[in-house]
Amino acid sequence: MSKKITICSNTSWYLYNFRQGLIKALQNQGYEVSLIAPVDDYTERLEHLGCRHYDIELNNKGTNPIEDTKLMYQYYKLFKEINPDILLIYTIKPNIYASIISKILNIETINVVAGLGTVFLDNKPSSKLARGLYKISLFNNKVLFENGDDNREFIKRNIIKKRQSTIIPGSGINTDSFQPKNSVTKKEDITFLLIARLIKDKGVIEYVEAIKSIKDKYPNAKFKILGSYYFDNPSAISEGEVKSWVKNGIIEYLGYTDAVLEEIEKVDCIVLPSYREGLSRVLLEAGSMSKPIITTNVTGCREVVDNGYNGFLVTPKSSKSLAVAIEKMINLSHKERVQMGIRGRLKVINEFEEKIVIKKYLKAILSPEEKLILSRA
Repeated sequence: MSKKITICSNTSWYLYNFRQGLIKALQNQGYEVSLIAPVDDYTERLEHLGCRHYDIELNNKGTNPIEDTKLMYQYYKLFKEINPDILLIYTIKPNIYASIISKILNIETINVVAGLGTVFLDNKPSSKLARGLYKISLFNNKVLFENGDDNREFIKRNIIKKRQSTIIPGSGINTDSFQPKNSVTKKEDITFLLIARLIKDKGVIEYVEAIKSIKDKYPNAKFKILGSYYFDNPSAISEGEVKSWVKNGIIEYLGYTDAVLEEIEKVDCIVLPSYREGLSRVLLEAGSMSKPIITTNVTGCREVVDNGYNGFLVTPKSSKSLAVAIEKMINLSHKERVQMGIRGRLKVINEFEEKIVIKKYLKAILSPEEKLILSRA
């Protein structure tokens, strides 16, 4: 009889785009995989992988205690119905509320912290409450982190003990799927692309200000933004702001698309001036496709870039530092940028390949007997 693992997240989109390889690997190990996440456009694709999907009502941004109590009751009913042997949980609300229910039902649970979010960036009462709930929900669980800084933050705040934690290199990237196809162009026609949700925490404002400061000097350089609006976020960029940047010829706005790979192919350099990440998926995709990178020297970004080797690291929240790096990239020779991209792909293959990440997951999930069988295979 196969063991049952249930994976929880706040969106089906997240599971399909970031955890598809892991789901297949678990199935290959004989696990029956079920998924709990709100229904969205990706639910059917997950079911085509051979998973049983369970819908759940989950308000990602709300802090209503009645809603959250209802959410816990939903998890309780679903866990009783599915009767999983093990839970693998992603994203803040599932990590808190599904884990509390797993303790009541005595289900083995592994939590994954793929970034800290705003609850660790301020001291609002809601953030303090979330940190307290984290401490309760993660007690004695295995906890996987995507970078060492987040791991140390949880230990420093006494949310978890050091023995509970393991660091994994992000969600991993399938370097066969994300392969370089188009080489970077010559210096005068270089194109930059920022891929992110349109919020200030991603460094969108700094990107625009940096462009303004150098655009007259490099009229042939092109600058693009790809990403969806996120109006519920406190640091959301307004539609009016973006339209004014486009109207003034500062950037080209590409909107939102699932075809991110195709857009990365068309450009010469990926820019992400984020204030903090778990481990940036965008940068992994860019590196895998041999694109040079400009990003901030912060947690979740600097892990992917060795300054001057496969890109440039800049000071966070500094449009001036970003402008200097963009100008440096423009002034590299075509050959230098190509070599930078090649080195970036090698770094991703050696450190962040999906197979490396999946191996670490299996080590955390499998029983000692299963690990022995896997090692002999």
